[in-house]
Amino acid sequence: MSVLINSKQNRRKFLSTTMAGLGAMTVLKSSYSSADEAKSTKWAFLSDIHVPRDPSNEYRGFRPFDNMKKAVAEVIASDVEGALITGDLARLEGFAGDYAALKNLSAPLVEKMPLGMALGNHDHRGNFRNAFKEYPGTNHKPGGKHVLVIEQPQARFILLDSMLFSNRVSGLIGKAQRNWLREYLRGADERPTILFFHHDLGDSDGALLDADRLFSIIVPSRKVKAIVYGHSHAWNIQERFGIQMINLPAVAYNFSDSQPIGWMEVDMDTQGAQFTMHAIGGNMDMNGQVTKLAWRS
Repeated sequence: MSVLINSKQNRRKFLSTTMAGLGAMTVLKSSYSSADEAKSTKWAFLSDIHVPRDPSNEYRGFRPFDNMKKAVAEVIASDVEGALITGDLARLEGFAGDYAALKNLSAPLVEKMPLGMALGNHDHRGNFRNAFKEYPGTNHKPGGKHVLVIEQPQARFILLDSMLFSNRVSGLIGKAQRNWLREYLRGADERPTILFFHHDLGDSDGALLDADRLFSIIVPSRKVKAIVYGHSHAWNIQERFGIQMINLPAVAYNFSDSQPIGWMEVDMDTQGAQFTMHAIGGNMDMNGQVTKLAWRS
């Protein structure tokens, strides 16, 4: 599931529209003028926030509620244009109280910028939908999975849905969503395209189970430049078939003391992107670390 929260205040920059041939799909288009097209666009990427209904909840000495509150404040204070979260929004089982807490925590962010969210394996579809039902971005559902497209002059973001079961580890894009993606990419223009979903693309049973079938679609489509995901609570960048594989750090907690927790400030143009680490805990040695990536041609 992917949802886009877009307050009245930030609609000056982004417009929800319907793209012909995609039924009721929501496509969020930038309304910047042509003079802005050569400039870069800057977004905040977050993952694995695990917001609990109980603010005092702790894991490995971290408090996910407090970490998300701090991350939201930092994102608001930055000059990013929007924020995306790649899943595991809730602490463990996606309780209604988890999403109520997330809604309150994210409210100041939503007042300033668009916020896109995808679900992970610790989320719950029904409870999430009930909490965020008044927001756009949840009305195109190939195979019951929600898709959101955000278009800007410099890049296109496609938020996919890799959630398979709540509180079970592995993920699946699924045939219907893969077929939708194949057809969408065939008809889309050549602007750099980045895919977002929750699960990593390793070979474990807890990773994305249909990763090979996904790659068979996106490798021939040269417009796809990168995949951004979370799940492993580890910051890592690799390259596969020329596609940048960007594993975001977690906001909530790490699994290893060598890893930071925090969010990434990402400055993109049509040629590539620059990732700046904003660590809020864990391995603070990585705070401020800058990684530059070039898109495949």
